[in-house]
Amino acid sequence: MRLLDKLKLNHHPRSGALDLLKYIGPGLLVTVGFIDPGNWATNLAAGSEFGYALLWVVTFSSIMLIIIQHNVAHLGIVTGLCLAEATTKYLPKKLSRPILISAMLASISTSLAEILGGAIALRMLFGIPIYVGAVIVTLACLLMLFSNTYSKIERWIITFVSIIGLSFLYELMLVDVDWHAAAVGWLKPSFPENSMLIIMGVLGAVVMPHNLFLHSEVIQSRSWNLEDEKVIQKQLKYEFYDTLLSMVIGWGINSAMVILAASSFFREKVVVEELDQAQQLLVPLVGNNAGVIFAAALLLAGVSSTITSGIAGASIFAGIFGEAYHHKDIHSKIGVLCSFIPALLLIFLVGDPFRGLIISQMVLSVQLPITIFTQVYLTSNRQVMGKFVNSRLTNGVLLLLGVIVTALNVGLLVSSW
Repeated sequence: MRLLDKLKLNHHPRSGALDLLKYIGPGLLVTVGFIDPGNWATNLAAGSEFGYALLWVVTFSSIMLIIIQHNVAHLGIVTGLCLAEATTKYLPKKLSRPILISAMLASISTSLAEILGGAIALRMLFGIPIYVGAVIVTLACLLMLFSNTYSKIERWIITFVSIIGLSFLYELMLVDVDWHAAAVGWLKPSFPENSMLIIMGVLGAVVMPHNLFLHSEVIQSRSWNLEDEKVIQKQLKYEFYDTLLSMVIGWGINSAMVILAASSFFREKVVVEELDQAQQLLVPLVGNNAGVIFAAALLLAGVSSTITSGIAGASIFAGIFGEAYHHKDIHSKIGVLCSFIPALLLIFLVGDPFRGLIISQMVLSVQLPITIFTQVYLTSNRQVMGKFVNSRLTNGVLLLLGVIVTALNVGLLVSSW
């Protein structure tokens, strides 16, 4: 056995707050998918059209995401396999291959949206055409993924998320927020007239197929002894804290987007339908700095979400061959390319890039239920999970959330035609 493997086998995490900090990180990579350009668009639309009234949707979606993401991370910790590897190992090939191929298509669709978001930000900041910006974002993300270890990527993502969060704190300082109305909006469900499509959009954009594959993969960046039940229990506890903290951060940033739109655009009775429009309108309302910071934060969101989409694509593709993600592994590299290159080509081939964005969301709507119910099957299977199998209550909650997410995405799919 190699020395590194021996060190991993004998690794026992210590208790304490300082030790907990070592396990914070994987959840933040998932949070990036929760604050990607697609979420920006739906949040700004919600705040500009309905004010603070739909903040409860951000709260509900965050709770829903904590439950689903915790469950898939549970799979990675207990089995030592990511969702793609477990699908390959425990399902017959005639089922696993179509599931994972559809997941790769979903990864391509996700990458299309994320690359496009970064390209829009570059146009806002420097006037770079969308197509040129898309190439720049793709090449930059490929360079980062192929030349950095996971630990370095994680540190970059944490930095990006921190800057995005601070950017929105600054933006909120520039507007007059009605915090009482915001508090009511966070806790009290309401359904203003003509709001259902926006509600479905906010909820439907939260749980994404690639994030489920991603979380089960990156949670294994912290090594542990799978033969020691106490170590597994401790890892599950740390993972929950990581997921909870990360989703709360995501909740805060998404809430800030809605509040910013409500405090600026809704007050002026301006409905925002495009990200470019939001940036342009912020300048006369709250100053030029706000517009620049908005665009810079969008660029970081686009780049970081493109990177995590690439890791997810690599994990899915490598999982087809029963392998884990590694930035030097050939299957992982091919997986990244298979996620990015078709997405970039679609941006060029589709005459209207924003039409391509709609098509990408339709693909995600079709694939998401497949991933969720595959996850629930695996985590409820005693052969896979052993004594850590889902309880009946957990299964019931997961199935209910799966049905809700499926219904939301079917509704979005129908409304897009």
